[in-house]
Amino acid sequence: MCGITGWVSYDRDLTRQHARLDEMTRTMACRGPDAGGVWLDRHAGLGHRRLAVIDLEGGAQPMVVPTDDGPVAITYSGEIYNYTELRSELLRRGHRFETRSDTEVALHGYLEWGEAVAERLNGMFAFAVWDSRAEKLVMIRDRMGVKPLLYFRTDDGVLFGSEPKAILANAAADRAVDLAGLRELFSLTQTPGSALWCGMREVLPGGVVTVDRSGLRERRYWTLPTRPHTDDLKTTIATVRELLEDIVGRQLVSDVPRCTLLSGGLDSSAITALAAAELGRPGGHGGTGEKVRSFSVDFAGRQDHFVADDLRGTTDAPYAHEVADHVGSQHEFIVLDHAAIADPAVRRAVVTARDSPFTFGDVDTSLYLLFQAIRRQSTVALSGESADEVFGGYRWFHQPEVQAARTFPWMAVFVDGERARRSDRFNAGLTAALDLPSYINDRYAEAVGEVERAEGESEHETRMRVMSHLHLTRFVRMLLERKDRISMAVGLEVRVPFCDHRLVEYVHNVPWSMKTFDGREKSLLRAATADLLPASVRKRVKASYPTTLDPHYAGALLRQSRELLGTDDPVFGLVDRGWLEGVTRLDATTMPVDVRNGLERVLDLSTWLDVNRPELRL
Repeated sequence: MCGITGWVSYDRDLTRQHARLDEMTRTMACRGPDAGGVWLDRHAGLGHRRLAVIDLEGGAQPMVVPTDDGPVAITYSGEIYNYTELRSELLRRGHRFETRSDTEVALHGYLEWGEAVAERLNGMFAFAVWDSRAEKLVMIRDRMGVKPLLYFRTDDGVLFGSEPKAILANAAADRAVDLAGLRELFSLTQTPGSALWCGMREVLPGGVVTVDRSGLRERRYWTLPTRPHTDDLKTTIATVRELLEDIVGRQLVSDVPRCTLLSGGLDSSAITALAAAELGRPGGHGGTGEKVRSFSVDFAGRQDHFVADDLRGTTDAPYAHEVADHVGSQHEFIVLDHAAIADPAVRRAVVTARDSPFTFGDVDTSLYLLFQAIRRQSTVALSGESADEVFGGYRWFHQPEVQAARTFPWMAVFVDGERARRSDRFNAGLTAALDLPSYINDRYAEAVGEVERAEGESEHETRMRVMSHLHLTRFVRMLLERKDRISMAVGLEVRVPFCDHRLVEYVHNVPWSMKTFDGREKSLLRAATADLLPASVRKRVKASYPTTLDPHYAGALLRQSRELLGTDDPVFGLVDRGWLEGVTRLDATTMPVDVRNGLERVLDLSTWLDVNRPELRL
């Protein structure tokens, strides 16, 4: 896991631009705290920041292979989980390796198969290859878009990077945001390819972007497929288990300390249990009875303030304790207090990491603090992220009114028209200009148009396929981006086993009736891992990532918002000052959750404007 960046310019001699490439690369020092490097050719420059995970001594980048017709260089981020098999195949084909790293496998794979190497890779990755033999840049991104990769077209080439800040460090990039970017940001539609900044785009998940003197071309080597499912229930459950065992085994490979994120929910408990079994198995990736390490987050005084709701019916701690005891993990709770979560310096770190004025408030700041604490003891963490999207775990999957709604399912739950009007923080002019309802309707129609119906499928099964597709191509992307940015801000590599494309493809095509065969959410996952988990977790209803309910946190937000009102902060060019004045008169102990969230958004937006100083073209 690393940070990558680069510059292709066909009208310049980039061998003289070392300082600029170095500046672009340094913006991502947090993503790669262990080493950095820059490589320059006449018309291309590549930068790399390294988080050393595999082959600590030999994986330095950018990595270059000389050929008779010119060098071929790569800057690479992520992990390839089938690299040992690919390495063996390439050795049989005559390739020779200098390191044990998966980066070198990706580079030699490109030399052997060209762009088609992408289809052979299993993992989370984003990389760019400069092929001087054809003066061509090839950018490739993993199927689910776990690892980020953005680009910006220039008059004579392209800039690219793992994060916008790397691209914006080059004066050739346009440091501006317009209404199109804000619509995408605030609509929560996560349109593939979109980006906040003017002129910037992301390489599509499962995408290849090629740049040469004739221009820029983009294609998909993978999209979520529709296929017939012919396995019976017993075989389906067994296949899910087999896939999960293989996936977790592969994702435990590491030359640095590893752990799991354990909330006590079904998803993270299954990953922790599978990891514990693999590490303790003779011949497994531990093989000597190694205990898996696991970590949970909790809040000081949480029991005193906890009130059950639709999203969180129970607290996590008792279940996490029970799972840790059951599987024998070495477990630790990271306990956070309201002052740390509300600290403006932490908010600034999160906003800087995400390059976005829209965060999830205390969920993001607590995640940052959790990852920061874990990083002191571990470099790699396995997460249960994405199981809800793969197996249909969110409660709204099972609500007939949401199934029937002709909008993004998460919006049918959280953004009804009346609530949207009540919670609108923007000034009237911006609200009218954004016209988010129309934008959301258009993006929804586009998204549904991507779904291929299965032959002989009922209307209800088709609708559930559509809901699954929306979550796997849109909703999960918001969560993956958040987890990548926040974890890499502290140099922690978070792996997501449930995003293995083999599992995603298989479960996506299982009929909804089979996915819910026992009348519950995530029936297949529950059945596939039942023998590994305590009864309490097998029976537990999903609870979302925890949020603090301590009124002292809301009080801190009120104080910071009142201080903001005493300034001429540029945020008031976007936000309704009158709304903020009104809510700052509320009592912290009775403040509604949506108002508290609104305060978080305003403070985040103010911080983002201060950090980035964008030109707003509204």
